[in-house]
Amino acid sequence: MKAIIETGGKQYAVEEGTEIFVEKINGNAGDKVTFDKVLMLDGKAGRPYVSGAKVTAEIVKQGKQRKIKVFKYIPKNNYHKTQGHRQPYTKVVIKSVK
Repeated sequence: MKAIIETGGKQYAVEEGTEIFVEKINGNAGDKVTFDKVLMLDGKAGRPYVSGAKVTAEIVKQGKQRKIKVFKYIPKNNYHKTQGHRQPYTKVVIKSVK
């Protein structure tokens, strides 16, 4: 079964066995997590969500993406600012789609 789920303000197309990187979810590796915001299930769209549909996943790992540098510069004002950022993520594997 294929489904489209919403988590962290983004939408993901998933099916059983799919590994995806989502915005950070609280939990440790091996924990189960359930996504109940299912937008589409086997071609059947919800309004806005499909009622009674659930996607179960298992957390594989928690991590941070690679660092990006944010550099701000205003000419003629002697303004320079450098800042770094690493976005946290959670890697999950989809176990069941119902």
